Amino acid sequence: MTTKNLQIEKLNGSFELVLQNIASDKSISHRCAMFSLLSDKPSIIKNFLRGEDTMDSLKIAGLLGALIEDDGETIIITPPSKLSEPNNILDCGNAGTGMRLYAGLLSGIDGSFVLTGDKYLRSRPMKRVTDPLRSIGAKIDGRENGNKAPLHIRGGKLQSFNYHSPIDSAQVKSALILAGIKGDTKSFYKEDLLSRDHTERMLNGMGANIFTNENGEIEINPINEPLKPLNIRVPADPSSAFFFAVAAAIIPNSKITLKNLTLNPTRIEAYKVLEKMGAKITYVETENIYEPIGDIIVEQRPLQGVEVSENIAWLIDELPALSIAMAVANGESTVKNAKELRVKESDRISSVVNNLGLCGVKFEEYQDGYKVFGGTTLQKATIDSHGDHRIAMSFAIAGLLCGMEIVDTACIDTSFPNFTELLSLLK
Repeated sequence: MTTKNLQIEKLNGSFELVLQNIASDKSISHRCAMFSLLSDKPSIIKNFLRGEDTMDSLKIAGLLGALIEDDGETIIITPPSKLSEPNNILDCGNAGTGMRLYAGLLSGIDGSFVLTGDKYLRSRPMKRVTDPLRSIGAKIDGRENGNKAPLHIRGGKLQSFNYHSPIDSAQVKSALILAGIKGDTKSFYKEDLLSRDHTERMLNGMGANIFTNENGEIEINPINEPLKPLNIRVPADPSSAFFFAVAAAIIPNSKITLKNLTLNPTRIEAYKVLEKMGAKITYVETENIYEPIGDIIVEQRPLQGVEVSENIAWLIDELPALSIAMAVANGESTVKNAKELRVKESDRISSVVNNLGLCGVKFEEYQDGYKVFGGTTLQKATIDSHGDHRIAMSFAIAGLLCGMEIVDTACIDTSFPNFTELLSLLK
C-alpha cells in the first residue's frame, strides 16, 4: 500500500445533494465472497464493493478453488465441488473481517491454510477468535501464541459448542457461526448485545437454520448439504454514507439524501445518535429481501452534546465521524464502554482525541472512551491517519469547516474507493 496525503479545502456555503454512488456495503460484500463457497451452485452478486479489502476476500475465494467471473458489473462465483488447499498464503489485506471470518470458515475445512495481511492487520489481536475456535478443536497457530497474524490453520473436524462471548462482536460471532454449521450437532452462541446480524440473515436466506431461542442464545444448526446460492444486489454502506451525513449535519443550511442503504437496525445506530443530537433525519424503506433497504435524508439543525454508552457494537465504526459532530455541537459529549476502539485499524480512541486536539478541541481520554468539549471553531491542522481509513475520512469531513491536511490516506481505497470523488461534489 503506497502512502499519499489528502488536502481538504474549506467549504464556502451550504449544499443540498442527492448522493447515489455511495460505496457498496463492505460487511455484506465480504460475506458474499465467503458464503458463496457454502453452495454447490453459482452465486450472482451485483454491486460488490471494489475496495482493496473486499477484492482480497474475493481473491481468496478463487485461491480456494472457486471460479470468479467478473464483467465489471456482476460477479458470478462458482464454488468448487470441494474447497482446495491453496498453494500460497491467503492475503486479507487490511480487513479484520476477512481474517476473522475466514479463520472460522477454514477451521472446519480439511487442509492447511495461512492467513496474513498488511502491517496494520498483522498487529491486530486475533485471540478473540482463535481461542474459542481452538476450544472446539481448531488447530490454529500464529505469533504471540495465535494472537497475531500470520495465522496457520490446519482445518478439520470441529466440535459443537455453547459459547458466551465476552465481547459483542459481529466478527467473533460470524467466525463461530461458520464453525458451528460444520459441527455434528447444534451449537449455541450468546452475546450480551446483538451485534451486526448480516451473517445470520444471509445464511438463513441461503437455507441455513440459525435463530435466537427463548434463552437469548443464537442456535446454530449444522448444515448437511450445500446451501442455496446467493442472488443479491449489495446495498450501499451506511457506515460509509455516515461521513456525508455528518457533513450535512455540521454545515449550516445543508441537506443530503443518501440513496439505497441497508436500513438494518444494527447498522444505523449512529444516525439515531446524530438525530438525538438535533439533526433532522428521515428514513424511507424501499425494499426488504435479504436486508431492509432504503434512503436516509439528513438536514442540518443546531447540534447538542450527547452521551454515547449503549449499543456500542452497533456504531463502533462510526464513532470517529461522530466525534467530529461532537466537536462542533454545543456542550459536552461523552463516549463510554467503547474499549473495542483501541483494537481497530488504529487505536481509535487515541487517534480521535489527539487529532481533535490538533484542531483546537479540548478533550479527556479514558481507557474505554473519551469526552469532547464541544462548541469549538475547528482549526486547520495536519492529521495523521495512522493508516486508518475511518480516521482519514472523518477528519476530511472536519476539513470542510476549516481546511485540513491528512497524512497517509491510501488506506481510504481499502473501503471507499470513490470517497474523494463524492467529497468533491460538496464543493
